[in-house]
Amino acid sequence: MDERLSHLWADRIGGSQYGKGTAIYKFEKIKRAKRAALAANPGAELIDMGVGEPDEMAFPQCVAALAAAAAKPKNRGYADNGGELFKQAAARWLQNVCGVTGVDPVSQICHSIGSKAALSLLPACFVNPGEVVLMTTPGYPVFGTHAKYYGGEVHNLPLLEQNQFLPDLKSVPAEKLRRAKAMVLNYPNNPTGASATPKFFAEVVEFAKKNRLAVIHDAAYAALVFEDRPLSFLATPGAIDVGIELHSMSKGFNMTGWRLGFVAGNADMVRAYSDVKDNSDSGQFLAIQEACAQALDQPEITRQIAAKYSRRMDGLVDVLNHHGFSARKPKGSFFLYVRCPRSAAGKSGQRVNFENAEAFSQWMIAEKLISTVPWDDAGAYVRFSVTFIARDQPDERRVLAEIDRRLNGSLFEF
Repeated sequence: MDERLSHLWADRIGGSQYGKGTAIYKFEKIKRAKRAALAANPGAELIDMGVGEPDEMAFPQCVAALAAAAAKPKNRGYADNGGELFKQAAARWLQNVCGVTGVDPVSQICHSIGSKAALSLLPACFVNPGEVVLMTTPGYPVFGTHAKYYGGEVHNLPLLEQNQFLPDLKSVPAEKLRRAKAMVLNYPNNPTGASATPKFFAEVVEFAKKNRLAVIHDAAYAALVFEDRPLSFLATPGAIDVGIELHSMSKGFNMTGWRLGFVAGNADMVRAYSDVKDNSDSGQFLAIQEACAQALDQPEITRQIAAKYSRRMDGLVDVLNHHGFSARKPKGSFFLYVRCPRSAAGKSGQRVNFENAEAFSQWMIAEKLISTVPWDDAGAYVRFSVTFIARDQPDERRVLAEIDRRLNGSLFEF
């Protein structure tokens, strides 16, 4: 880092110390460990269960729809906050798939360039210096990062197994609650895979009204459920008075790189988001919006994707429990979150102790060539993702059998 530039950096990214830190982000540690494991085992197969994105391309009809839409001259210009086809399709999808009725596509829906972009913009709508946002931990940090950029403060609510990985709303200190402006939730949850319940969402609405909070529900995995219909926060009585919900095309339609989603709910909050967005980007390509509108009208796509992950989840739970883990199939998402063992037998037969989840995850890569993501935020847990690469169902069974084989003889202690 050029010292001559050190006076330029804003305090929010580290000020004069920007670029001088030696801490290594855990995902970078995982990348380095994977490279080292493959270098030590040339030609070996590394089973990557840490990737939090679909393992397949968008369905052929979606790709064809994108090609056709991209060829239309009317789609060549700026989208800004428009794209009426997509907004109308989003409203239909909320009603037909989630049972959320009465959402106005004009005033209560606006597209996003993916949920991450929406989460980075929304703090500008709510957070002033010294104000608090309530976020769950472990969790996706983007809203909190940008809230801090604006001088806000993050109060973390731990997601604990004994509470079904739902936050304890009563645990927020009164001093924090007096300054709180917004609460961010995410169900089905990343990384725990936990699902919310109608009862919990009703408690959230009551809590938000009592404390005059905005609720931002990041529902990126909402459509990937293994039973019943997706549970939308907006289906909760009173929810639309206090909150908005973020939906994504990435997870439920294999469209990660397409970068499209939508924000829906309270009209004033959607308008505030739209105003900030209008000063931040010029909208997503209208051809992508048109193709995704067609996808939203084909919910069977998501049902097929969810069925695949459900099948894989059944197999992975069986394999892990065979080796002493306490894995329980979640009701949705593609994440399986399990408590880490305290120790395991290594190649030499000597026991290896794991100080935390990161140590276990690194050991799994080096010893077993199985990549996972560690979480030590609220206990030592590791996240397996069933988005591992497999060509078809026989190949899925082969991968799961290979995981079983690699874990044999490890003798985990919990």
